[in-house]
Amino acid sequence: MQTNLADFIKGTPDGDEAEAILRACVHCGFCTATCPTYQLLGDELDGPRGRIYLIKQVLEGAEPTRKTQLHLDRCLTCRNCESTCPSGVKYGRLVDIGRRVVEERVPRTLGNRIKRTTLKEFLPRTSLFKVAHKTGTLARPLLSKDLQDKLQPARAAGRWPTRSHARKMLVLEGCVQPAMAPNINAATARVLDAVGVQLLVAPRAGCCGAVRYHMNDQAGGLDDMRRNIDAWWPYVEQVEAIVMTASGCGVTVKEYGHLLAHDPHYAAKAARISMLTRDLSEILPQFEAQLALQADRKGGQRVAFHPPCTLQHGQQIRGKVEGVLRAAGIDVVLCADSHLCCGSAGTYSVLHPEIAHELRDRKLANLEATGAGEIVSANIGCVTHLQSGTATPVTHWIELLDRHLVPVAAG
Repeated sequence: MQTNLADFIKGTPDGDEAEAILRACVHCGFCTATCPTYQLLGDELDGPRGRIYLIKQVLEGAEPTRKTQLHLDRCLTCRNCESTCPSGVKYGRLVDIGRRVVEERVPRTLGNRIKRTTLKEFLPRTSLFKVAHKTGTLARPLLSKDLQDKLQPARAAGRWPTRSHARKMLVLEGCVQPAMAPNINAATARVLDAVGVQLLVAPRAGCCGAVRYHMNDQAGGLDDMRRNIDAWWPYVEQVEAIVMTASGCGVTVKEYGHLLAHDPHYAAKAARISMLTRDLSEILPQFEAQLALQADRKGGQRVAFHPPCTLQHGQQIRGKVEGVLRAAGIDVVLCADSHLCCGSAGTYSVLHPEIAHELRDRKLANLEATGAGEIVSANIGCVTHLQSGTATPVTHWIELLDRHLVPVAAG
């Protein structure tokens, strides 16, 4: 694709990156066939190819409109198009750049600004969110259906192991996960403890930066990333990996090195952090033999795995969760169209509930068609979003594995 960038962005880091991405696109349209919003809305501008043209026009100097902004907003950033693209177009980075430029030029309505500001200032603050979540849970019957969907009862975390091991890893607690699903990281700690790994937590680490960054407050998102790097840096020489239990956080932390590459104070540290970062499903395959020996193999009902977009498309990780669960004797299956987004997509389900609910219901129909008695996923957003539309239990896959292991002696 030929480009002629406008002076305001030509020669800048974002401009150079955007130009390289645009030039890689050959207009083939393979991406359109796997785009969830195009499948629902049937509008070329609500598919990757159409959005690429919109971004190209804006970067070449065309004045964006509120309609331009709406089409970019509707993108789930599921990055399914990247998995499909034969030319390797890095669409996710391009849409971040395009959204930022449009955000600077197209004023939002007051109501939209209030909603977006509330989300990006509220969700990343873990202590504030915990209080609000607890209060909202107590008042759940009085809230709207949309808010009730987001306030699923949290499972108690249970015991965090106290044994010390020579092998140590660091885990990101996250922003909303400690309040909404504290058992995820606790279950991770118990499973790793069972195979001889001690899981550590850096107290000052918080939101990975994705919430602010992908809501066009990119400066705020980068500040969140720098804070995490500072919090993790004292542990870097002690741990062999930084473990991500939320795939949405994992895809972001793995990009720290790229996103902070032009920061002279953090570039080298960010690259080191990204190199250390592993999704939990990348850690546990090395322990499959041990897990198989410790698993309660009495059998049970079938389980359906929903692979989040941030795992299968963002991080390009496929098959590892299923492999670990099967090694522990669990009957796990994928559903039809397992490559498609469930509609959660971070804050998307709050900002675009109609599209999000339609995608959720389609996904649940396919998951329930497997005959599974439980659904598991790898991201807190997907777990919460799917659970809002079904009575079938939806959990994180590490909680399922934790339940299947014969408990080790408490340390």
